[in-house]
This record gives sequence, C-alpha cells and structure tokens, in this order.
Amino acid sequence: MLLFKMAAEGGGKEMNEIKTQFTTREGLYKLLSHSEYSRPNRVPFNSQGSNPVRVSFVNVNDQSGNGDRLCFNVGRELYFYIYKGVRKAADLSKPIDKRIYKGTQPTCHDFNHLTATAESVSLLVGFSAGQVQLIDPIKKETSKLFNEERLIDKSRVTCVKWVPGSENLFLVAHSSGNMYLYNVEHNCGTTAPHYQLLKQGESFAVHTCKSKSARNPLLKWTVGEGALNEFAFSPDGKFLACVSQDGFLRVFNFDSVELHGTMKSYFGGLLCACWSPDGKYIVTGGEDDLVTVWSFVDCRVIARGHGHKSWVSVVAFDPYTTSVEESDPMEFSGSDEDFQDLLHFGRERANSTQSRLSKRNSTDSRPVSVTYRFGSVGQDTQLCLWDLTEDILFPHQPLSRARTHTNVMNATSPPAGSGGANPGSNGNSITTPGNSVPPPLPRSNSLPHSTVSNSGSKSSVMDGAIASGVSKFATLSLHDRKERHHEKDHKRNHSMGHISSKSSDKLNLVTKTKTDPAKTLGTPLCPRMEDVPLLEPLICKKIAHERLTVLIFLEDCIVTACQEGFICTWARPGKGGLLPSQNQANSPSGTVV
Repeated sequence: MLLFKMAAEGGGKEMNEIKTQFTTREGLYKLLSHSEYSRPNRVPFNSQGSNPVRVSFVNVNDQSGNGDRLCFNVGRELYFYIYKGVRKAADLSKPIDKRIYKGTQPTCHDFNHLTATAESVSLLVGFSAGQVQLIDPIKKETSKLFNEERLIDKSRVTCVKWVPGSENLFLVAHSSGNMYLYNVEHNCGTTAPHYQLLKQGESFAVHTCKSKSARNPLLKWTVGEGALNEFAFSPDGKFLACVSQDGFLRVFNFDSVELHGTMKSYFGGLLCACWSPDGKYIVTGGEDDLVTVWSFVDCRVIARGHGHKSWVSVVAFDPYTTSVEESDPMEFSGSDEDFQDLLHFGRERANSTQSRLSKRNSTDSRPVSVTYRFGSVGQDTQLCLWDLTEDILFPHQPLSRARTHTNVMNATSPPAGSGGANPGSNGNSITTPGNSVPPPLPRSNSLPHSTVSNSGSKSSVMDGAIASGVSKFATLSLHDRKERHHEKDHKRNHSMGHISSKSSDKLNLVTKTKTDPAKTLGTPLCPRMEDVPLLEPLICKKIAHERLTVLIFLEDCIVTACQEGFICTWARPGKGGLLPSQNQANSPSGTVV
C-alpha cells in the first residue's frame, strides 16, 4: 500500500509538471523562450470573467523576409506585433499597434489575407457586446464599426471570418445562435433590420434583410439552439461547418444555403471545429472531452479520440506534417511525380496535389496513401497530437506491406503561393468537398445545387438580388470573390437535454426538433463509443498553467496560447535556435522565461 501511494504521488507530480519539449517520431519539438509573446509588462493576466485569448496571423509580403504579423487579445487589450518566429527574439517593447477598449472586450479577430500589404491590413475584431470593428493596425486607423447600436444582435460575438476569396464579405457568429453576412461597403442602418424568410430546413433558417437600399446584414442565419460557438469554411470556401451549444455539427453548402449533413456530440456542447487540408474530414471538440472525426463524403462519425480530461477548446490539422506509406518498389504503380507530390502535400496544398490525394488505387495493395496529423488543446492545459491513420480511414481494406515515414516540411523550401505564412487562411483552396459526390441529402426541403460558374468575374451584383432566391445569392457571393491562391465563456451544461435559445426574435422560424439524447445515442448521428474506433493521442502533454485557447500550425513551428495571455512558439524538429547574429541579450528585459 505504501509503495502504491508513493508511486501515485510521483505520478501526480509528473502529471502536474509543465513540459517544455516533447518528442514524436519525426523528432523533438521544443519550446522557445525567446519567442514568447505577451503584454509588454508580462504580468500574468487575471483571466477571471474574461474572454478567451485568441491569435491571428497574416503575412504582408514585404521584402524584409520577415513579413509575418501577429494579433492577439488579452482582456480589454488588443496587440499587433511583428512575428519573428523561431529564428529571432521577440521584442515586446515595440508593438506596431496597441488598443485598450472600455465597456467591452475583444473576443475574436481575423485578417483579410487577400488585401494585406506592408502598408495596410484589414483586421476584423468581434466584441463581447456584439459589435464588429474593422481596423488597420499598420495605419493605426479604425475604418468602420458594425452593429454599433446593437440593433442587429446584442449578444457576444463568438467567431468572425472573412468569406474566402472575398475582399468585402465577412461572416459573424453570436452566442444568440445567429450568424450574419456583412459587406464592408454597406452601412448597418439606423433602425433594427426587418427580415424576409429565404430558406428553412431542419434546425436552421436563413433570412434576407428587407430594405429599399443596400444595408447590412445581407443575410441572417439562425442555426440550432443555444450559442453558435464556432464556424469554419472548407478549404475551397464552398462549405461551412458550424458547431453549437446544442451539441450539433451542421455542415452547409454556403452559396446555395443547403444542409449537407449533421452530427451530434457524445455529450454537451461542441466548441470547435476544423477541416482537413483536403476537405474530406472535419474534426470537432467540446464538452464531452473528446475529439470526433467526421467524414464529409460519408456524412458519418469515423473515429473518436480520448486524451483530454476537460473541455476541448481548439482543434486544428497540421498541413505540414504527413505520413506516407510506401510499399515495395515492385508494388508501386504510380509515377515518381505522383509520389513526390504526395510527399509535399501540406506544403504545396494545391489543387493538383489534392486531386492526386483523392485518387485512391483501385487494388487492395494501395501502395501510397496519406495519414493526417491534427492537434487539440483544452481547458485541462494539455496539448494532444493525433494521427488519423490508414486503418481508421479504410478499415475494410487490407494494408499493404509498408514502411511508415513522416515527412516534416522543410522551411528552406518555399511554399506555393503564400504558403505557411497565412495560418487559417482558406485562400490556398483545395476543392475536395466539391470533387467528391456526396450522398443524397436526407432532407426533402433542400433545393437542388445551383450551377454557378466560378470564373472569378469581377462584375458586381446588387445585394438586393439576394432576396429573389438562393441561386442569385450564390451568383453574388461567387462573383464577389476573387480567384487567388493566397491564401468561450461557456456556461457548463450538465444536461444532455434540450437547450433553449434565449432569442426572442419572432422571425426565427426554425423547425424545432428537440432531439432526445436517449434516442440519438446509438444512431449514425451519434454512435456509441464501442461502435467507432477510439484514437489514442501520439502525445498528451501539460504545457501551461492556465487553460489553452490557441493552437496554430506553421511551417517551422507550432503556436499555442493560454488564458494567462502568453503566446508560445514550439520549434519543429531541426528548426529551433537563434540566428548567429542574434542572442537573447538583444531581447528586452523580461522577455526571457
């Protein structure tokens, strides 16, 4: 008994130790103390009652070779820095821009990668009181404030993103369960908007704004019940994945406003979602402490991962690390070019590469295939890395005699387009969802897919045309995009039952279907734990004192952040260390941990 107690105490001490490095089969990942960003005074932030710390990146394509810019929020403050990455020490004494807000807090933000230059960037910032601000932190200007009088929505902004390929359209989600499509060129009006029903389906409705002149919002989406916690565009920008406090993942065709498929969490709300680089899979995380992998093509759960001990706050795919199974040379039926393209998947992320990934060998041997790497962080302060492997993706096909290799993309090789400089950008489109023929929609009230030419035309279409039908909206949004290759304060809900929306808007004509969890569990919507493969994390490490809120994969590092307001850089294997001309003495006092 005494030995058992000592072992347990030793194990507890080990579990509580903050890790500064971890090893996977591709090598050692190491925390870089000289590349940690935070508020300049570095005083730990009291996170009680504050909104999650978020981080956004953009590359301004300047000639200095140091074009990455970093934005993060801590409490009432918003900072904008030059991000010097793994090779140079951070200089916290010189933020490009710093803003302190009164009466409201920043909750989320997103850069427009299409318009970013060394002289100007467009940054959207959402706030806890419902407003959205458009600012230029390089020029230190505030361009516009949307929903200023809170006539559109009074609830907290949970997610804001530019519509992929557009310089003007952006989408905003609120804790009311509503999403709104805005155009930066339009005003919001001086009175509350009036809406007209455009499209209605199971647990969602879409309205257009009735107005004689163009005004915001262009569209209002009501999705599920309870807060809409996050949304994510597919890599090709055509589909939208939404996760809500009611525990549902809903995937829409964004332009035709059709519901493609749904999934229910094992328990509680879903807090985060991300797409695989080729758009074939969506991973979600939430209050069931699980990561769940959902197939876009099959519209079903294919695996769950258990490693976290509390809510999962962020999930993200790593497009720069991929495992390639290589069979014996005599068995390989593809060309050398095909094989090299597979090796460079994640760095190139081009349509031609994706099409090769989607072409599976028709024989049982499957000589070359890709394994996906993704990560997750949670309120348990742990970072988990996961591999989605061949036996999970294709369980009914025998594996070939293969050797598994991991290819970590080389920072010295220039990425195609803007490459890894624009994390989170969907400009480097991979049109996988569109390439795969989805199963028939299970709902009879969905309109057929609109046939829209994605020719990159710059012709403008009046926003009033939206009200006349779904197909005209699809034309508007596609023509408004430019074809370029640039790229939770949550109240704990222990009940798996119905979560009622607090919205009193009488126009929310959503088909109310209060799903009984007892009837949902064990169905394709929410399989039982024993009905799907259970993933185990490659690594599961405690890396912070406070809950983790950020996970971003860059070409030469991984970036994490915690609620104390510290943004940390983890160098990939072989990528760490200062330049010879740099040393930590060059960093300002207090920047070295």
